[in-house]
Amino acid sequence: MSLIMCLDLCCPVCQDVFRDPVVLSCSHSFCKLCLQDWWKEKPIKGFPLCKRKSSKDDPPLNLVLKNVCESFLFTGSESICVLHSEKLKLFCLDHLEPVCLICRDSHKHKDHRFRPIDEAAQQNKKELEATVKTLKDKLQVYIDLKAKCDGAAKHMEVQARHTERQIQDQFKKLHHFLWEEEESKIRALREEEEQKRQRMKEKIEVLSREIEALSETIQSTEDDLRHQHVSFLHKYKTAVERVQQRPPLDALGSGALIDQAKHLGNLGFNIWNRMKDLVSYSPVVLDPNTTHEILVVSEDLTSVTRGEEKQRVPENPERIRYSFSVLDSEGFSSGTHGWEVDVTDSETWILGAATEGVEGAGTPSEMWGMWLLKGRYSAGTQTAGFSLLRVKKVFQRIRVNLDFDRRKLSLSDPVTNTNIHTISHNFTGNTLCPFVSTVGPLHVAPLKICLKLEQLRGPGSGPKQEQKHSRKKS
Repeated sequence: MSLIMCLDLCCPVCQDVFRDPVVLSCSHSFCKLCLQDWWKEKPIKGFPLCKRKSSKDDPPLNLVLKNVCESFLFTGSESICVLHSEKLKLFCLDHLEPVCLICRDSHKHKDHRFRPIDEAAQQNKKELEATVKTLKDKLQVYIDLKAKCDGAAKHMEVQARHTERQIQDQFKKLHHFLWEEEESKIRALREEEEQKRQRMKEKIEVLSREIEALSETIQSTEDDLRHQHVSFLHKYKTAVERVQQRPPLDALGSGALIDQAKHLGNLGFNIWNRMKDLVSYSPVVLDPNTTHEILVVSEDLTSVTRGEEKQRVPENPERIRYSFSVLDSEGFSSGTHGWEVDVTDSETWILGAATEGVEGAGTPSEMWGMWLLKGRYSAGTQTAGFSLLRVKKVFQRIRVNLDFDRRKLSLSDPVTNTNIHTISHNFTGNTLCPFVSTVGPLHVAPLKICLKLEQLRGPGSGPKQEQKHSRKKS
């Protein structure tokens, strides 16, 4: 900036750059404080330069001149090297700071790399803008993740309350002497709810803090990007360090929801030896956490039907999203197992077994069994395809028998006790789960509990359900 321009920005009284300049009727400008001090020493309020008498005690602020002076002071101080009072013309790529020509030749910057100020500012702004965009994308991911966690927390609360009511309803049927058992079950549910609610609360709190911190980082970085080149480069190193300090967070993990199947599955059977005439046992307990969003599972977890609209359920990893399906709450890892399903009221269904777990597409990796579609029956596997069965009978109930060790799945008509089809499949994996897919009502038939059934197993052999293992991990 030229000397003449610098003089134009100086107050005639203090000879320094204007501070809060005011303009008089004679068009001259002075610092507001300088003018007030001048008038204190003079009996008549005259103008310092032209000596004319002032008609105003409070002259207006010269806003244009004030902005020009502030810009001059800011730009001038930012552009001058504090060590050598030389103009900053270069940017050191090793120290990430603006330097003057004398700094470049000093020992401190020996063998360093330099770029012109304008070129470095443009390049570094572009890099930082790209980083900010990445942070904004990450912020949106965190916001979406927090929304899922909020939804899962609300769903868990609904699950817990609904499960609690079901437990209480069942125990009311079993007389007062089972009260202690009921209390034990509810206590276990509440402990799980508290543990999982606390874990979800902590995750939500972490996400809230991370969102707030990330928002502040983005705001601070965007503020830095609006500065002039030299001022921006002064802050560049700090800004880069700041945007690189945001750690990644994990998504909603498996087992985050209330394990309803653990609390409700075969609840009556667990106390059947004292109340066996009042309870029933289902060989398959449907898992609500795996149910497709269009399906509705009954309160006792043995029936499933298509709802009138999609259910609002979390997108937890166990849930099937590809087909209208639901898995059993427990899988089989050995032995022979059988269950019957009432299919009278459904016109389209698939019954059989599926490998444990759900893949990224939202469906088990392998399924096989029997299929009814458009009045025709088929059987086969997901990978090999389904073959049409030459049967004319309309089945009301299907029995599924799984021989895990021999890798065989048999489907039969329990009404006539005749075999319909047998599938041999050399599947991979250590666990198989009963599998149901339907667009209409299906019901898993309960087993009849009697003393004779226990005697037929022989001494030393445990009940079949001990061959199961839970898929849930708390």
